[in-house]
Amino acid sequence: MASNFLQEFGRFPIPKNIRPQLRKYLFKAGITDEPYSFFGGLFFFSIFLTFILYFTVFYGLLQSFKEKMSLGVFLVLQGFGTIIIWSALMLIIIGLIIVSIYTYLDIKIFNRTRMLEEILPDFLEAVSSNLKGGMSFEKSLWMSIQPKYGVLASEIALASKKVMTGNDVDIALTEFSLKYNSPMLKRSMNLVISQIQSGGEISLIIDKIVADLKKTKLLKEEMSASVLTYMIFISAIVVVISPVLFGLSYALLNVISSITALLGASLGSVDSPLPFDFSNSSIDPSMFVFPFSFCAIGITAIGSSLIVSIIEKGNIKGGLKYIPIFLVSSLCVYWVALQVMGALAGLVKF
Repeated sequence: MASNFLQEFGRFPIPKNIRPQLRKYLFKAGITDEPYSFFGGLFFFSIFLTFILYFTVFYGLLQSFKEKMSLGVFLVLQGFGTIIIWSALMLIIIGLIIVSIYTYLDIKIFNRTRMLEEILPDFLEAVSSNLKGGMSFEKSLWMSIQPKYGVLASEIALASKKVMTGNDVDIALTEFSLKYNSPMLKRSMNLVISQIQSGGEISLIIDKIVADLKKTKLLKEEMSASVLTYMIFISAIVVVISPVLFGLSYALLNVISSITALLGASLGSVDSPLPFDFSNSSIDPSMFVFPFSFCAIGITAIGSSLIVSIIEKGNIKGGLKYIPIFLVSSLCVYWVALQVMGALAGLVKF
């Protein structure tokens, strides 16, 4: 009963003309069932989270105005403030949830597309072998489906079922190629479809496609190997050199602050001929330098992980997995550098 309620509630805010596109998008990510119950649950979760945030953060802030104005004005302010704050929190939370889900699905689709491109040559080789064995193209596709092909196996199985139910082979393959944003897959399927329509020998064109795909894969691997030095250089700067330099700067600023404090104390008892006053030059590094260096290291780690991804794979999505590795490693090295520099200087205290 509760599941049906969540499903209907999650289906309601999605327009009917958007549902087919949503279904296709989810299918690219490997989600065959429409997750309307999940959408409904997320909506109620956002309401619960808004309730918690309002009464733990903003309710006390509104109550602080109670003693500064009359009761009537305060009630009006509280009513309008509650509506505005509650609506803004709901929109922000729902927006963050939508962006998070979209990012997750987009990364999942990207990974599925990459897996599909990696196993496409092996699958086409199996199809070519079946064709050379005397099978028809439709039967060759069906007999080539094996669990080891993963995503591609399920997609070809769906295309084969469409052919068995009366659809043309070229239409089924075209629909399959358009599901994924893969130029490699689209070009391969277009060549196969054109060969089917022209009545030529399909196994011959498939063998040429497989040879080209393997050559392209080899070139990509050689390109990745050639830029390995740049990747190592960037990683070393982000993970090791930059945090150590920030740690050294923090310790050095502590030393300078201590020296200026001692000079200010010693010169404060006598008339100093100097035109500046050391007693007012003390800086608290933990208040300014530490937050700045922490943010700088984090931003540098995120940006560098994306740069490494572009150098290695030619796109940004493949580098999202590097962000936690770079971020955690650089912050850990920074913490170790602070400890070591503090121990050497005898000034940094935690």
